Amino acid sequence: MATSRRPLPWDELPDEILLQILRYLDPCHITRLQFVSRKLRKLCLDEKLWKQFCFQDSSWYRSLQNRRALVKKPADLLSSDASPSWRRRQDRANWDPVYPGERVSWYDEYIQRHGPATVNWLQTPRKYDGGLETVMEARGVALYSPHDGRDGLGTMLAVSPLEDGSICLWDVNGNRARQGSIVARSRPGKLFIEGQNARRSRRVDSDVIECVSVSDSGHRAFFAVQSHLIEVDLNRLDVVNRTGFEWSITALSAVHDGVPLTVGTSLGIHLHDFRARTRAGHDMAERLDGPLEGVAHTFKAIFDPNPLPPYAPLSQPTPISILHLPRQGAPDQASDDIYVAGRFSNILHYDRRKFPSIAGSIYSGALIKSLTSLPGSFSALDTELRRQAELSVAQIKTEMTGQTLIAGGGYNTKGSLEMYGLNTADDSAGHGMLQNSAMKNRQTAASATILSIINHGTKLVFSDGTGLLKWFERDGSTECRRLRIGHSDSEEEGSLFASMPASDDLARKILSTRPKQGPQRPNDDNILFWTGEKLGMVTFTAGPRFDYGPTPEESSVAEQEEEMRRRAYVERMRQALNCQADEVRYTGNLGMGMGARY
Repeated sequence: MATSRRPLPWDELPDEILLQILRYLDPCHITRLQFVSRKLRKLCLDEKLWKQFCFQDSSWYRSLQNRRALVKKPADLLSSDASPSWRRRQDRANWDPVYPGERVSWYDEYIQRHGPATVNWLQTPRKYDGGLETVMEARGVALYSPHDGRDGLGTMLAVSPLEDGSICLWDVNGNRARQGSIVARSRPGKLFIEGQNARRSRRVDSDVIECVSVSDSGHRAFFAVQSHLIEVDLNRLDVVNRTGFEWSITALSAVHDGVPLTVGTSLGIHLHDFRARTRAGHDMAERLDGPLEGVAHTFKAIFDPNPLPPYAPLSQPTPISILHLPRQGAPDQASDDIYVAGRFSNILHYDRRKFPSIAGSIYSGALIKSLTSLPGSFSALDTELRRQAELSVAQIKTEMTGQTLIAGGGYNTKGSLEMYGLNTADDSAGHGMLQNSAMKNRQTAASATILSIINHGTKLVFSDGTGLLKWFERDGSTECRRLRIGHSDSEEEGSLFASMPASDDLARKILSTRPKQGPQRPNDDNILFWTGEKLGMVTFTAGPRFDYGPTPEESSVAEQEEEMRRRAYVERMRQALNCQADEVRYTGNLGMGMGARY
């Protein structure tokens, strides 16, 4: 007589069997299942599981399947298996955007690619004067992680100069205070210069995008205010040094340990070594008329025997973005290669060891506004073969040494997303990195100028002139998702036209909030952005994480209902105007094949 066996409880099943069961569930169900027990949480966050979901639901794979369906061969029609196992493995290898040695959280990747996204607005700084309340606009943004994120809390703060000359700090991840709230603010006028040209210097220019740079290890922030570079101690929010330049500062590089800060002025590129301190004061005998503290004397500067530091003059003015290319194998360290882009048709390349001599240039033809890089050499031929899934697994595993320079800007009123492969020079006398391949996407990247571009996980994300954030695969041509920032009217009277796309806020600068050091919490890599007036953050959640808008506590129920009806009416009218605008664009481009893509 056969003995009946009791089925094993689910929590006693081997992990391999549970993982096979999880593969049949939808991702939305797996995210809820992880809260049942610690064992299920570990299995529900399995990296291979979520990587498979990312591949299956990717727009890259859908486009590949659609192209194959249109050009099926007779042999494929006779095959019983439309997608054999070897082809699936090859497709997945061609899609895989990870570089060798790169650590990726595929659970976060799936949320960023397919999960809900919400726009949150950080707390608005205000000024109170004589009973009147004034909103202070932010004039730039940079991220500050004390002690490189090793302070025990994982603190990350947003640093911004305000229009009244004060410095403001926000808590980005909510480790020290409420998320998105102001944690510290200096007295007004800290960034303003007294003395000569005081009236001109008492203004923080909002046209300079890269006007803030932060040293995490040194607890210093550098602010570009007209032609002065202001160094601020972030522990005390006090100015510790001021450096004047011949021309207005238009761009600052990021701060890296061990290398000088690169400063771009309207007519030149300078290397500012903030580690070499200037003398705190001057002897009274050297002063003719007693200048104000912190301002160098005009006549002493004329007769100073010390030579001026070297700088690289520009034949065309106004650099906009400066990139210190990371060192190969050490992305947190800067190499000797400096790339400069701006209101000129070439991307300039300097070698810090041979500065101010120019090492080379890359012709773009576009107005480049933002630069970033990837830790792998770009090949236009290999990228096209991978887009068609024609490279074998062995060919993909062949590591290509070098790096990729990524540029975003505008070309003939449209966005231009450009990728340049950089290889190390073979000869010892070479200038570091040399261009070997290029790709320029000026058709499907954006319908308006690209304003800022960064890396976000295994994707590229950029903001454009239509108020959109767009995520692209690392091939530069496959769009993953898009999000409209919208209009923050919490401080303004609502209107119909304030909700129209033409008046949406634009993200002039975007930053990733991924922690530099320590363990990363799930779904903690958000997008911080600056609109030119205020700060916001895109979180991958179903609802806002924080809201600092006006509270409806004092308003009556009838007023709240009236406000809801007004907003619903405005939204319907906005959609109607959008449809009408689409019809006008379509009829205007009828037969021309140039209709706008939305």
